[in-house]
Amino acid sequence: MIELHNVSLAYQHDTPALNNVTLSIAKGEFALVTGVSGAGKSTLLKLIYAALRPTGGQVVVDGLNITGLPVSQIPRLRRKIGVVFQDFKLLPARTVLDNVALTLEVLGWGKHDINRKVYHILKQVGLEHKIKSTPLRLSGGEQQRVAMARALVNDPRIILADEPTGNLDEASKEKVLEILKEASIRGSTVVVATHDRRLMGDWCKRMIVLEKGAVVENANVA
Repeated sequence: MIELHNVSLAYQHDTPALNNVTLSIAKGEFALVTGVSGAGKSTLLKLIYAALRPTGGQVVVDGLNITGLPVSQIPRLRRKIGVVFQDFKLLPARTVLDNVALTLEVLGWGKHDINRKVYHILKQVGLEHKIKSTPLRLSGGEQQRVAMARALVNDPRIILADEPTGNLDEASKEKVLEILKEASIRGSTVVVATHDRRLMGDWCKRMIVLEKGAVVENANVA
């Protein structure tokens, strides 16, 4: 599902953000990518959804080599991918409904189907009662769940989550991880980037450790 072959990415005049990374993440796998701040975790996710291009090596997503993918084809790639950003990236003046619906609007869904699907996914994350609220009226944990709903609403093949539990209380962390777990059970490939190895649970069997842009551990966890 996701393959990186000898991938490097170097910013001008900087130490490489990624250095000769080779790894493969299978369909339906739940993988935790961990390491200290600056290890290359966010960069790795950005390469997978083509927000960055590698300076060396090949990136293959769902059988498609995206290394030299034309800009015009990137939106089609991203239809397969749900991204949960570290800073949520919610539209503050729009309602929860509007924020989650945005993905389906881009895909050309009709209003009736959008409203039905958005209500369903918000109910799944426990926020159907907040459908008319704006993000500024929500707690941090609720905003994170809205971001999760937006990423999941079109049932993507791949879900990428960048520090999805950062700055959340324990109850909110558990809820977010449970949502990701359920998505993995339904068949989505889930990749979570985090500095917190304690998030590794019984249901997460794969850990990839980055250090200074290189993979130093890549193992199935019993």
